[in-house]
Amino acid sequence: MVEPDPRPTAGHRLGAQESLGISTLDPGHKPPAMPPGRQVSVRVHLLDDTEEAFGVTQRASGRVLLDLVCAHLNLIEGDYFGLEYQDHRKMTVWLDLLKPIIKQIRRPKHVVLRFVVKFFPPDHTQLLEELTRYLFALQVKQDLACGALTCNDSSAALLVSHIVQSEIGDFDENQSREHLLTNRYMPDQEALTDKIMECHRKHIGQTPAESDYQLLEIARRLEMYGIRLHPAKDREGTKLSLTVAHTGVLVFQGHTKINAFNWSKVRKLSFKRKRFLIKLRPDLNQSAYQDTLEFLMGSRDCCKVFWKICVEYHAFFRLFEEPKPKPKPVLFTRGSSFRFSGRTQKQVIDYVRDSEFKKIPFERKHSKVQSHSGLSPLPSLQRPQVPNESVISSSGDEVDSLSRSVWRETVSVSVEDSSALRKKSSPSPQRNGREERVGPRVEPSPSGQRAERLSTGMMMSCPRLSDSPNQGAVNGQRRGLAPGQSPDGRQPSPLTSPLLNDAGCLRADDEDEVRRKRFPADKAYFIAKELLTTERTYLKDLEVITMSFQNSVVKDEAIPESLRNSIFSNFEPLHKFHTSFLREVEQRLALWEGRSNAHIKGDYQRLGDVMLKNIQGIKQMTGHLLKHSEVLLELERACRASRRVDTLCRDFELQKVCYLPLNIFLLRPLHRLMHYKQILERLCKHYPPTHQDFRDSRAALADVSEMVAQLHCPMIKMENFQKLLELKKDLVGIDNLAMPGREFIRLGCLSKLSGKGLQQRMFFLFNDVLLYTSRGMTAANQFKVHGQLPLYGMTIRESEDEWGVPHSFTLSGQRSSVVVAASSVSEMEKWMEDIKMAIDLAEKCNGPSSDPLLAGSLLENKSSEDPTLDQESEDDLSASRTSLQRQDAHRGNTTVHVCWHRNTSVSMLDFSIAVENQLSGNLLRKFKNSNGWQKLWVVFTNFSLFFYKTHQDDFPLASLPLLGYSVTIPSENENIHKDYVFKLHFKSHVYYFRSESEYTFERWMEVIRSATSSASRTRFLSRKEPHPY
Repeated sequence: MVEPDPRPTAGHRLGAQESLGISTLDPGHKPPAMPPGRQVSVRVHLLDDTEEAFGVTQRASGRVLLDLVCAHLNLIEGDYFGLEYQDHRKMTVWLDLLKPIIKQIRRPKHVVLRFVVKFFPPDHTQLLEELTRYLFALQVKQDLACGALTCNDSSAALLVSHIVQSEIGDFDENQSREHLLTNRYMPDQEALTDKIMECHRKHIGQTPAESDYQLLEIARRLEMYGIRLHPAKDREGTKLSLTVAHTGVLVFQGHTKINAFNWSKVRKLSFKRKRFLIKLRPDLNQSAYQDTLEFLMGSRDCCKVFWKICVEYHAFFRLFEEPKPKPKPVLFTRGSSFRFSGRTQKQVIDYVRDSEFKKIPFERKHSKVQSHSGLSPLPSLQRPQVPNESVISSSGDEVDSLSRSVWRETVSVSVEDSSALRKKSSPSPQRNGREERVGPRVEPSPSGQRAERLSTGMMMSCPRLSDSPNQGAVNGQRRGLAPGQSPDGRQPSPLTSPLLNDAGCLRADDEDEVRRKRFPADKAYFIAKELLTTERTYLKDLEVITMSFQNSVVKDEAIPESLRNSIFSNFEPLHKFHTSFLREVEQRLALWEGRSNAHIKGDYQRLGDVMLKNIQGIKQMTGHLLKHSEVLLELERACRASRRVDTLCRDFELQKVCYLPLNIFLLRPLHRLMHYKQILERLCKHYPPTHQDFRDSRAALADVSEMVAQLHCPMIKMENFQKLLELKKDLVGIDNLAMPGREFIRLGCLSKLSGKGLQQRMFFLFNDVLLYTSRGMTAANQFKVHGQLPLYGMTIRESEDEWGVPHSFTLSGQRSSVVVAASSVSEMEKWMEDIKMAIDLAEKCNGPSSDPLLAGSLLENKSSEDPTLDQESEDDLSASRTSLQRQDAHRGNTTVHVCWHRNTSVSMLDFSIAVENQLSGNLLRKFKNSNGWQKLWVVFTNFSLFFYKTHQDDFPLASLPLLGYSVTIPSENENIHKDYVFKLHFKSHVYYFRSESEYTFERWMEVIRSATSSASRTRFLSRKEPHPY
């Protein structure tokens, strides 16, 4: 009988070499037989200061020992760790995983290896397992105690306070002081005792897992985090230190980083005797370019040790898969045969994402907090409901430098959120081409759950913990031993996880899935959740004014006292009110989701009462809302009167926190009323008249509609004024753009016919004048005005037949005529329709404008043909079209520039509709050629998507302008076997986004279509709101 072929493991699929020991990434396998040879005992010092002995044969490789240690700890993400020891030269070196142990350690019985963190990722959210984060926290604790992790007193006190919180729990003055006296966490700790206790006082309610997370969040920002210094000298004999990180090779002088060589700049790393050589790629921007940098180290061995760890760091963080071994030469060898052994970070992330593990408790040796047991993973045959993987980086359209062809250092991992996804049709039995295996579902005990935070934006930041008193046999090889006994009779390390029954506890994402299944499926719940997510974004926008702007600008002496008082008196009460409102909405959603017994009676599954109460509160603040236009006018007057104030405001707009033009934030409270109105309209439309929440919802809708009607005219005027001020910053060569009575109508890209042929120009249409410009070569990429065409007396006609240019039309003024061409028929129709409307408006204004701006409007036409103004390098154009990068130090990502690069246009009507269609919430994003989904907090506003890690972040990681994009539903041949997925595509750029429910899917499609398809004037005038003009 022929035996079936063995099923390939995850390791085989990833291309990893066959391991002789228990692979930490291939669970469920029995340990293979050791290579033949005499057994030796190797002692390993673990991160919790315990020591374990492992039996291996003399011929066993380093990989076997590392796998035994990881299996002993039930550690899944073991590839971040390594074993180090002191060799016969008293040098600390890493155990080579490919070589036999006996060839590296001459006398294993007399050597103690240390199990420590080897690869420090750029972001601790890449560590998916709580046990891994706990071990990293122990590493930080060790580095802080021995002085390797240096930082200022404030950071040190904060780090120690989180360690103390994880070990003794909530703050008690006597207990905390006594604990600090008996435990030393850092040098000179006595001087910071009071500061540590003050920080510890603020961590009440924080679990050990959350303390680990916060500890790593602080530590990863320190310059010395994960740094292991290797002494060296430069050519002049100056004492330096070399080290390696995920970004590349770093140079330190003392504890100060003085240089960095990114992997992308390094061509080759090598060593020759005592000299360590770094060969760089040519830099065309530097005249004094040095091809090779040379550092002198203590010995050849020192060079080789550092070179090896550089090779491993580069392979782990930059490669997609483990490098293949080089073929052995026939005659002679040249150079070292050393290579990285193991899985790369991407392979580890992909494996953990695709595999299924059950979590079991592990003991925190130093922690006295027994209320929650930590969780460590064990393999399980049950397929979890939620895979986990995410790559936080800028989208390909925004950040060209972060190419997805290489595993970059900005990678970040979080748990994918399925959020009880439902499919409109019958659910498919397969997901991503694999059949799902359904196992028995285990409901967690309510007493074992703590109240989970409402935000799903950062599930890994606040791990859910479940009490599980069941204790069984230990894992792996220890199954035949007593629970508290190790092979040599000593107590095992507390990190060793006891095995639980299947009903013992659930994985965090399984628990989240169970919790999500209990969520109400009513549409009213998702409407309420939209209120919550948009309110969070609105409060963050208010904080841009009340906190960031006030701290950066308003406190400056150049700011007039009247402006300072006006901003404080109008925005501070709103911020305070909406902070309370958000807290009330969060509490209501928590009750609605069933985190108390109140949901049984249905008393809290409604929103109208909360909205009615707070809309009445906002109604009392109408006076503040009416004064917001005064704040905008006063700020503009201050900028005109003082160059210092204008510079302060422009500098503030370049900060990451100011992700939109500053004036938009000043109008946010007026826009928010329209959002409340829309939410209540959807709620009243959903409810039947007999619903208990209908009366309150209708009353709240009546109140907010009255406020919107009262503030509508001032808001329209302020939006127009704000748009003129924004355009003023993008234009050069025009004064007094924001003059009284001027109204903005449309801006966009057209081709102007001249003696040189068709030339790309940016046109700006107002109710009295048409400007055409080209992008200048200034540092701010502003547009220089080439000509101004008064609309009074102008005529317009199609001229495609006359000039033989598709989609062209002629503008004939009193002084001159201009022939322009649009990119498509629809663009031509929009321009002609709006220009005709603007001509009619100009005719009603009793003749031409007396604005001196228009005097001699075409005198500069001669200079407009200056080739230095018209020419722009093709490299600049292509780079700008494909790389709308992060928030840079110029206005290169405004709506004007997006229209220029994507050859489209946008009208004031589009801006008005965009104000109404704002949305925020969690989405899962997937690139065209990637396999995994990444969870992001996404904000849609101002024709763009802004991406955050969580809703708590102060500024976006990246943005994606949507003008020119198309939004569709993926086709069958795209193999997107997920529910509620929509597709955004522009030329070769394709993104997939996945929402949590049918309602949110439809809402995202609705608001994105409002940005990707320009509204016609006819459609806008059919709406109930009055015409903006």
